[in-house]
Amino acid sequence: MMPGLLPGADTPTAALLVLSKSEQTLAIVDPGSHQVVARIPSGPDPHEVVASTDGRFAFISNYGGGRYNTISVIDLVGQKALPTVDLGALRGPHGLDFQGGMVWFTAEAAKVIGRYDPASQKIDLVLGTGQNRTHMIAVSPDLKWLVTSNVSSATMTFIEKKSVQAPGAGGPMNAPPQDWDETVVAVGRGAEGFDISPDGKELWAANAQDGTVSILDVASKKVVQTLAADVTGANRLKFTPDGKLVFVSTLRGPDLTILDAATRRTVKRLKIGRGAAGIQMEPGGARAYVACTPDDYVVIVDLQSMEVTGRLEAGKQPDGMAWAVRGR
Repeated sequence: MMPGLLPGADTPTAALLVLSKSEQTLAIVDPGSHQVVARIPSGPDPHEVVASTDGRFAFISNYGGGRYNTISVIDLVGQKALPTVDLGALRGPHGLDFQGGMVWFTAEAAKVIGRYDPASQKIDLVLGTGQNRTHMIAVSPDLKWLVTSNVSSATMTFIEKKSVQAPGAGGPMNAPPQDWDETVVAVGRGAEGFDISPDGKELWAANAQDGTVSILDVASKKVVQTLAADVTGANRLKFTPDGKLVFVSTLRGPDLTILDAATRRTVKRLKIGRGAAGIQMEPGGARAYVACTPDDYVVIVDLQSMEVTGRLEAGKQPDGMAWAVRGR
């Protein structure tokens, strides 16, 4: 039995979800006790996970660097795997978001983003980026725009919904029901992990090869500043819920870099292990969880003291994490 596993325990109303890449499992963690209440098989090479808004289901991208083309579906309440979503030619699913009742995903090998409707069990939207390694994705809550990081092209792509004139009102009779405009913004080399500030005004992207952080103004879709943050090998970047701090993980060193969002300065480098990938902020703003992939544990960081206060074991090579909150 896995250490800390609570056999037969129900999924808590608020649960931390943690992927194990090498064991190909999803762990459901009770954030109160930090014990694993269930481990459920995923598909091959699970990298990212997202929960439905009602907290009842999880969706996992099976990446494989473009070898795979599936999204695993997990019933979090029943603690069981459901039928897998076959993405067909859309290979290399990676980044995920859940907005408007839909699963939004990147398909890196196909250079596209897609949208999967769990109700109809169909992919109802595919948009090409034309960029290399379209990797992570964030979708606005109003569904009017989305943004992706494109690792090998060193770009971010903003995709905005465009108003289309209805037939009979001066527009062509074959006008599509909707259209999208794309704006490609050059950032640093190896841009992968990114996050949007809680006020929606800024996007920060960590550039793994340059070791820098690009700061973009969301409204103008332009880079306004590049920070020499010394984050070579950066994997993920996350704002704290209050928007005051920015965490950057790296797989090439022992430090978690913590930046002050207002001053743009590094305030701390926290030793957490041999390297780290996924970062997840507790919704209440008390703690952060950082997946130390090479060390097979997840560290717990207190956001007031900015110190490591514990570890949890949720499977070997932990990576992607998410929150599942029922009753929202």
